[in-house]
Amino acid sequence: MRSPGRDEALLAADVLLPVDMTLGVVLVALLLLAATTAAVFRLAPDGSRGRARDIAFAGGRAAAQLAAVSLAIGWVVRHLPATFAFLLLMFAVAVRTAGHRITPDRGWWWAAVPVAGPVAPLVAVLLAIGLLPARGIAMIPVTGILIGGALTATVLAGRRALDELTARAGEVEACLALGFLERDARLEIVRPAASDALLPGLDQTRTVGLVTLPGAFVGMLLGGASPVMAGAVQLFVLIALMAVQTMAVAITVELVARGRLRRPAPGAGTGARVRS
Repeated sequence: MRSPGRDEALLAADVLLPVDMTLGVVLVALLLLAATTAAVFRLAPDGSRGRARDIAFAGGRAAAQLAAVSLAIGWVVRHLPATFAFLLLMFAVAVRTAGHRITPDRGWWWAAVPVAGPVAPLVAVLLAIGLLPARGIAMIPVTGILIGGALTATVLAGRRALDELTARAGEVEACLALGFLERDARLEIVRPAASDALLPGLDQTRTVGLVTLPGAFVGMLLGGASPVMAGAVQLFVLIALMAVQTMAVAITVELVARGRLRRPAPGAGTGARVRS
């Protein structure tokens, strides 16, 4: 027999987003609106309409991936080995996405360090102290949120840092002429720019409950949890995300300063070992 709270949660979920033909039509319309806007205003780095194609592809890919995950997740969360395999897949996709978003150089795989570096120890500690149960239903969403946060921070920090190195190459050379070590000269340039990668997470945390109600909070409410419990979980997610993203940015800055994450010089092959 269902509890009243559970019935209310199911009703709230149905009211929030009923899964029917209307939802499908709205999703297609929104995707077309985004792609058309990007095409009309040429919202791409080279001023072309290429970003519209990226948006359309991303929307279709998201639909296919979520459909596959929705079918598989029920089985995955009931088997611990499958859970760890799924987490490994999430990590691999995040590393490849971050690495190729930052640089075409063959050293893109260094993006694994800022993605795994903060997340793996934090999840291990949470499991060790019992705050995170060793069950797929808990591990997959929490670890996925943290990996996603590290991915975003790594991409933003890496791109901003490398863009700054390119634009201010003369200042790096000036620092070298003054006797700075190459790592220190790069740090002087990339650190202030890369720190901007922390702003989205900071703004999300500062405005939580006032501007938006984040996904973890709403999801727990729809699942029947009390507002206090939902708020506590959301607070944990936000603070953990800030810790992960801060460490991811710090590691990314260090990798760029040491030349591990770099971009090929103009005219060089993507595998060339050149200074950024």
